[in-house]
Amino acid sequence: MQSLINTEIKPFKATAFQNGKFEHVSEEDLKGRWSVVFFYPADFTFVCPTELGDLADHYAEFQKLGVEIYAVSTDTHFTHKAWHDTSETIGKIRFPMLGDPTGSLTRNFGVMIEEAGLAERGTFVIDPQGRIQIIEVNAGGIGRDAAELLRKVKAAQYVAAHPGEVCPAKWKEGEATLAPSLDLVGKI
Repeated sequence: MQSLINTEIKPFKATAFQNGKFEHVSEEDLKGRWSVVFFYPADFTFVCPTELGDLADHYAEFQKLGVEIYAVSTDTHFTHKAWHDTSETIGKIRFPMLGDPTGSLTRNFGVMIEEAGLAERGTFVIDPQGRIQIIEVNAGGIGRDAAELLRKVKAAQYVAAHPGEVCPAKWKEGEATLAPSLDLVGKI
């Protein structure tokens, strides 16, 4: 399998439920700003609402960084609305929830579970040029952490804004970075 890191997102069209409305979303909407495309298996399930609720709780922090979150499952936008209207946790969501009933978007990102017709727990951070900078895929029973995703987004934004610098493990905003050079070889 070929890595999608630094590849441009493929064209797509989807309908999203957001803030009580249905909206059309395409790859063009992701360009010009940082984006997180957050795939999850299905609405009305178990781990998924915990993840989406966690993202909703951190959404304002992502927005301060200029990041839009796009939650995606192979459910329809109508199902997203029904879930939003009936779940207190999902009712907190203000970011777009994209329906992908044909699975085309899920396949574009390589996270389709073909035999189930569902998405893996895939997270993709996309830069303003529409290039994938971070990929994380978890097994179905392992939920993700929005605070850790936020840390990774900050690191990606820092590296993009500071060519020649890299962020070491566990880097947090304001901490020291590294400038790879021959002088550092074997000294870390």
